[in-house]
Amino acid sequence: MNEPEFAELAAGHSLGALSAEDERRYRAALAAHPEWSAIAEDDADTAALLAEGATSVAPPPALRDALLARIAVTPQSADPEDAPPVAAEDALAPEPASEPAPADAPVAGAAPGPVAPEDSRSASAAGAADGSRRPRRLMFALAACLVLILGLGVGAAVVIPQLLRPAAVVALDRIENAPDAAQKTVSLPSGGHATAHWSASIGTAVLVSDGLEPLGGKQTYELWFVRGDGPVSAGVFAAEPGTTTAQLSGSMHAGDAIAVTVEQAGGSPTGKPTSQPIIVIPTS
Repeated sequence: MNEPEFAELAAGHSLGALSAEDERRYRAALAAHPEWSAIAEDDADTAALLAEGATSVAPPPALRDALLARIAVTPQSADPEDAPPVAAEDALAPEPASEPAPADAPVAGAAPGPVAPEDSRSASAAGAADGSRRPRRLMFALAACLVLILGLGVGAAVVIPQLLRPAAVVALDRIENAPDAAQKTVSLPSGGHATAHWSASIGTAVLVSDGLEPLGGKQTYELWFVRGDGPVSAGVFAAEPGTTTAQLSGSMHAGDAIAVTVEQAGGSPTGKPTSQPIIVIPTS
């Protein structure tokens, strides 16, 4: 057993998803390779962290059914040790060159002797064995997800979306929870409005606009911190229909004004505004 195969077993062990046979293989490999214990410990810590604080609630039946249906339609392959199918790329590969005859081989014209089983495996078949492991890993991942979600219940359905939230939304939450959180709103020429949210203590600012018109592919909106020594670019963003949330990159200084200009795609080539700002929001 190699290290990647052990890592798969260790992940399944940490989730309680191994069969009795795989559990035996896992323990035997760990005993034979104590240097792999760090892998097992990391997986166990991760599983414990995911389970910590999760509410024990039965998941909706549709969740289990959907995962099982996904597993059912995923192509499966035999174990690599049990005559694996040949991958498509290996089937199209040229035949490997035959090995030179040993010194005691029969002379030319004699009937060929039996081929030893270990010599009958070509490099192509070895590659197929590696390729056949890919579906097994996918099946393992899907099964592990099923075990994890069923084990954590609805808590996982709550935690995972939180980890996938846009960075600007996460930054806005941090600002709103800061002790010095502040905001200011101005009207847009298009009839909408834009609100700057900031916190000087954490040095972060976010602009939330409603009704900001989307631009064509040749232009973009660019954010700026405007301070005593001039404007400092804070990144570009694209407006979406409805509400757009954009985080200003870089660190905000106390007293900075927040501005937005229309620039060419990719942002100002000079590092300075090339047009008059369409939004200016003072923070002092």
